[in-house]
Amino acid sequence: MTSTRTARTVVAAALAAGLTVTALAAPALAAGPAAPAKKDHAATRAALQANVDAGVPGAVAQARVDGRSWTGTAGERGGDDRYRVGSITKTFVATVLLQLQAEGRIDLDDPVEKWLPGLVRGNGHDGRKITVRQLLNHTSGVYSYTEDPDFQQKVFGAGFLEHRYDTWNPRDLVAVATSHAPEFAPGTSWRYSNTNFVLAGLVIEKVTGRPYGKAVENRIIKPLKLRATSVPGTRVNMPSPSSPAYSTLDPAKTAPVHDVTTLNPSLAHAAGEMISDSADLQTFYRALLKGRLLPKAEMRELTTTEPVSPQYPDYRYGLGISWQKLSCGTEVWGHGGGIHGSLSEAYTTRDGRHTLAANVNADWTGDTQAIIEAEFCGTVPPKK
Repeated sequence: MTSTRTARTVVAAALAAGLTVTALAAPALAAGPAAPAKKDHAATRAALQANVDAGVPGAVAQARVDGRSWTGTAGERGGDDRYRVGSITKTFVATVLLQLQAEGRIDLDDPVEKWLPGLVRGNGHDGRKITVRQLLNHTSGVYSYTEDPDFQQKVFGAGFLEHRYDTWNPRDLVAVATSHAPEFAPGTSWRYSNTNFVLAGLVIEKVTGRPYGKAVENRIIKPLKLRATSVPGTRVNMPSPSSPAYSTLDPAKTAPVHDVTTLNPSLAHAAGEMISDSADLQTFYRALLKGRLLPKAEMRELTTTEPVSPQYPDYRYGLGISWQKLSCGTEVWGHGGGIHGSLSEAYTTRDGRHTLAANVNADWTGDTQAIIEAEFCGTVPPKK
């Protein structure tokens, strides 16, 4: 999801109007020429400061180039902050399902109905005609529950302050989605839908017999020793160290700013509930793209991409992962994510030699795509 503030930089098909869709954001896109990347990270440092100058309380980024790490901060942030990563969760979920396929426990071309009988029904939705693969690459046509106006007002708008600690059952999130008509027939188009990954998480639970978060923990977090990464479930507090997260809960920049650090992340479930830090996110994407988590056949499936819009030929979407060709020609793989008061980016080159993870702790201003361009292309954001 995204707000109207960032609409110019996000896939058109993933947009919905208003601040109420800042959470679980689709990755942003780049445009314009740029110079080759510089390894002194001066441009990245400038991009972090530009975000703070735009009103973000704090920004943090960490990069790793050929084994050498660099960390930069601006404003009130710690370099080892943990933060809510929003839709970056989707890559973890897709990786688990690909692992299960490699083990012969599921086929991504199975209909969703096989694993979740009767759940995806109503108003034209039909789980018998939707495959698990279509969930992961956003070609299912399933309506995104986060675009439901009532849900938006309650969870992302003014109602957040009253409902921030409510627990949401994932099946109830799916019910919100299926109360609307599908966006298109399965496999005929592309549209970012958070419901897809709530369903993907439920499929993992059906296949493994345990919560999807346990599969993420046992298959990815523990093997990679990701000590700052967790699937919080209904836990409302942030682990230490972390910085506060802020939101206006309103598209108007003049609206009051609220501390939204504590919340019940069940509102996002497998579409965007995870917590991590910049070091762990780089470790994960580096391991994934270098083939440490998946066999070759599943790696080919992970990185088989779908066009999202003729407007954005330099952005494509695979299975829970996106590909971008940046303004300098560098190609990167990863995902962006947002949830209340937290916007994140995590990207790597295909060979894993150059990685970046970054976060800003506000959702109504700033430009995280500029941080990606700065790090991989050496582009210094213009002063405003």
